[in-house]
Order: sequence, then structure tokens, then C-alpha cells
Amino acid sequence: MAGAAPADEDGSPKKTKQGGFKTMPFILANEVCDRFATAGFNANMITYLTQQLHLPLVEASNLLTNFMGTAAFTPVFGAIIADSYAGRFWTIAAGGALYQLGMLGLVVSALATALRPPPCVAAALSTPACQRANGGQLAVLYLSLLFTALGSGGIRPCVVAFGADQFGVGGRRPGGEQKWSFFNFYFFTMGLAVLLALTVVVYIQENVGWGWGFGIPAIAMFVSVLSFVVGYPLYVRVKPGGSPFVRLVQVVAAAIKKRKEAMPEDAGMLYQNKELDAPIAADGRLLHTNQLRFLDRAAIVTTTDAVDSGDEPDLWRLATVHRVEELKSIVRMLPLWAASITLIAAASHNFTFAIQQSRTMDRRLTPRFEIPPASMIIFTTLTMLVSLSLYDRVFVPLARRYTSRQAGISYFQRMGAGLAVSVLGVLAGALVEGKRRRAAAEHGLLDSPGTTVPISVFWLVPQYALHGVSDALSTVAHMEFLYDQSPESMRSSSAALFWVAGSLGNYLGTLLVTVVQSASGGEWLQDNINRGRLDYYYWLVTLLMALNLAYYIACFHFYTLKSFDVEGNGAQRRQDDGEGQSRSAERETELDAGRIGASKNCA
Repeated sequence: MAGAAPADEDGSPKKTKQGGFKTMPFILANEVCDRFATAGFNANMITYLTQQLHLPLVEASNLLTNFMGTAAFTPVFGAIIADSYAGRFWTIAAGGALYQLGMLGLVVSALATALRPPPCVAAALSTPACQRANGGQLAVLYLSLLFTALGSGGIRPCVVAFGADQFGVGGRRPGGEQKWSFFNFYFFTMGLAVLLALTVVVYIQENVGWGWGFGIPAIAMFVSVLSFVVGYPLYVRVKPGGSPFVRLVQVVAAAIKKRKEAMPEDAGMLYQNKELDAPIAADGRLLHTNQLRFLDRAAIVTTTDAVDSGDEPDLWRLATVHRVEELKSIVRMLPLWAASITLIAAASHNFTFAIQQSRTMDRRLTPRFEIPPASMIIFTTLTMLVSLSLYDRVFVPLARRYTSRQAGISYFQRMGAGLAVSVLGVLAGALVEGKRRRAAAEHGLLDSPGTTVPISVFWLVPQYALHGVSDALSTVAHMEFLYDQSPESMRSSSAALFWVAGSLGNYLGTLLVTVVQSASGGEWLQDNINRGRLDYYYWLVTLLMALNLAYYIACFHFYTLKSFDVEGNGAQRRQDDGEGQSRSAERETELDAGRIGASKNCA
């Protein structure tokens, strides 16, 4: 029941006061070390692939984006395991162990000369002769990356929801009255870890060696797992409630089986069962809406459905209104969720092509010190951290005066602003690349990719900074949207959706690069970027991002917020807009007592 005391994963009641802010040092230490380890080897991996394994630029870029896409998709399986069988604690712990194995594999491949091709041999021409990594050497790399991807699948979908578990249930958001500051704090902390990795680890990789460059993140990952497990006695460990994906499939199956049944005129005749829904409806049962009415057939009670005997019905044939509305909520979210896919595809070039750009530019800070190419991403991270601080401390109090919203603006508006800024980020990249290429042509360096183009690498700062502002707005708002608008029992799965968007975004980035490479006959994207037309690629992405922004605005216009019965008596309703406030009455259409009608949805 909603008011039941929290229980451990084995179902036993808690014997001591658990949860709360005292668990945060252990949870955040785990996530900080994890993010440090991830950023430590991801940020400069394009350099390792091209300069140590001697892979062509396009192949290395696609390999990296495909790996990032796979790592972002595995959280779906992690969410299923956590919600259905193992619980979040053990899923996070197992994911950390798998990630550790993958990191150790990368360390071994960096240290063992047999697992890397020999160094390039200087040639009479400007380009030295390099031997590409063989199949066995690549196999070790792929296996190591696979383990890290599987480990990410256990960690990423569960950490935010596990942190929220420590602050209780019953409709309260993590952090109590602070509400969404929890998410800002979470992403701010992660940003600090990434900042440390981009400065310390990348410098070591470029100037000391890849053994230590991968070894330090591996040590951090070990600390991550250890710190998380040490906090075991303090955690609220919520018992798995069964896979939400199974419930969604059951609704679809029941609706198909009853596709020929006549819909009752009164929606109140659809099947309700408070006792059955209690474990998955602590915030209140979702109210019936008029959208996606085909799914309502799953809740039609027929003469063959034994609902009066007191036994649990066959859920593959009969679903409650709450379970039907769970599926509707997820379907309604998908169009807005999909807008983030193109955003991630556009940002993926910051870890590939932008690093290659910076490698050709003047990176000197002093006569003896150069900024490592991959460390340029630091400007994205720094801008994100500053933007998060200013957003919470300056923008929200100011906006609150005009909007009367506790959070200043809704997460829908915040996400839209982030998408708009991302368009400017890619546009800046196109302009700067055009300038860099013209400088190479003016100094006769089009055929000398290894020679520094006399243009400062700091011309890349605007595109990195704009992407940082976009992250501070859109990434946090995206997580807030998924957390708030998803059914409460599916918040781990919704966190998985956050990472699935990253997966699809990276795959889309790979597809886009492949299509551009084919359509341009290899002219736009070359190993020698001085001869290529990377600026044309950026202009294409800018156009796609502008179209994506228009798509998001259209979907937002038609989006309907979820509504649920606050007290479980069917007589009250609430629609959240991201601040716990109700939308105005004119945005609502009342059906029966306590039921909300819904406007058309983009889906």
C-alpha cells in the first residue's frame, strides 16, 4: 500500500532509520568515480584509436559512436533486471564490477605491446607509414568495451532512482521541498568529475602514457564500487515490484484480444482494482483519459473475466485503468523524448571531429605547454557547471517573480531553450571550421595535415561553450521530464529511456556520417581534414537541429500532462507541470467526476 513502511529487497521491514542525505556521500562517491572513469577513457579514445591502433578517422569515429550508442542502450536491460529481479542496489553493484573488468582489459591492451600495432615508420613523404591494428588486437579492445557497456547498463538506469528511493515515496520528489534542485545537484557533481578527468587524465594519456591514462580511471572505478557497497547498511533498498515492461505488454495483449468488444459509453464501467494497483500506485492511481482509446479495450470487463470471485484476474486478458494509463503515459512521452535523439547525434562530433580539428590548431598556452586536444571538451563542462549554478541561484529566483512558479520555468521550456542553444553551437562549429580551413589554404597546408595551422584553438571555445549551456538546460530538463511524467513504478525504466536516447543519438550520428561519406564520395570527411569539407557537414547538422527544434515545439503544443487520483477516491485530480502545480482550468476538460479529458497528442 502507499502508506506502508519501506522494505528491503528481501521484503523484511527496516530495523533502523535508513535513507536520507546521509546516504548521499556513498551514492555520489560511486557515481562521481564512475563518471570520472567513463570520461577518463571516453574523452580521448578517438586519439587512442587513430594514433595507437592506427585506425582511419571515419572508421574510428564510427567505432566510438557505435560503442557509445551500445553503452547507452544497455540500461534498458539493467532497468528490467533491477525492477523485476535483483533490485537497484545489486544491479548497480554488479554493473560496477563488470565495468571494472572492462577497464582492466583496456589497461592490459595499452601496456602489452603485443596487443598494439608497432609505431609508425617515418617516410620520405609527410605522412608516415602506419600498420593498422590486426583482428586479434581489435578483439581485445572490443571485448573490453563490451564489458564497460554492460557495466554501464547496470549503473546508469538505477543511480538516480536509487538516490530518489532514499528520500521516501508517496508522491514526494527527491530532496523534499528542493524538488528539482536534486537533479541540478546531481548533474553538477557529475560535471565536476568529468572536469577532473578532462584535465588530469587526458594530460597523462597525452604526456605520460596510455597505461597510466587508462589505469587511473580503472582505480577510480574500483573506488566507486567499494564506496557504494560500504554504504549497504544505510540504504533504503526497495523490493523489486515486477517488470513494468511486462505490464505494458499485458495491456497491449489484452487490448488486442478484446479488439472486437464494444466500448461502454460510461468510462466508469472500465475495470478498476485498488488493491491490485496499490503496490504500483503510491502517488495515486492514474485517471482515465480519452487518448489512445484502443488501449481502453484492455479494461473492458466481459462475462468471461472472473472479477467477482475475489481472485486476481488474468492480466493478459484484463487490465486495470491505472495500468492502461501507464502505457498511455509512456506513449505520450515518446514524441518529446525523441527530440533529444537528434540533439545527442549533433553533440557526438565534439568527441570525434572537433578533437581532430583542435589537433591541427595552435594549442600553446605557453612556449612549453600545449592543451591536449581532448581537453578542449573542458570548456563544455565548465560552461555547464557555471550555467547550472547561475540557473539555480540567479535565473530561478528572477523568473519566479514573473511566473510565480517555484522552479521558475517548466522543464518543457527549459528543454526547448536547450535545443535552441544547441542549434547555435553547431552553427558556431560550421563558421569556425570554415575559418580554420581557409587559414590552412592561405598558408599552403592543405596537404600537410600534421603541420599546425596558424590559428588559435580557442576559436573552438564558442561551440564547446554553447553545447555546455545546452547540456545545462536540455539534459537536466530531459531527466526531470522523464522522472515526473512517467508512472511512478516505471522511473527506473524512464531513466533507461534517457540513456536509450543517447544510444539512438549516437547510432544516428554514425548513420549520418556514413550517409555523408557515401553521398559526398569521401570528399567531406577525410583523414586529412584540411582537404575535407567538415564545415559542410556542420551546416547540414545545423539544418537538422533547426528542424528538430520545430518538431519539439509542435509536439509540446499537443502534449497532455498525466493526471491521477490524489486520494484514491476518484473524486480529485491533479496535473503536474514540473513544479507540482495545476494547469489552469481552461486547459482541462472534465469527463466524469474526478476524470480528466485529454487533448490530442503529437503521438
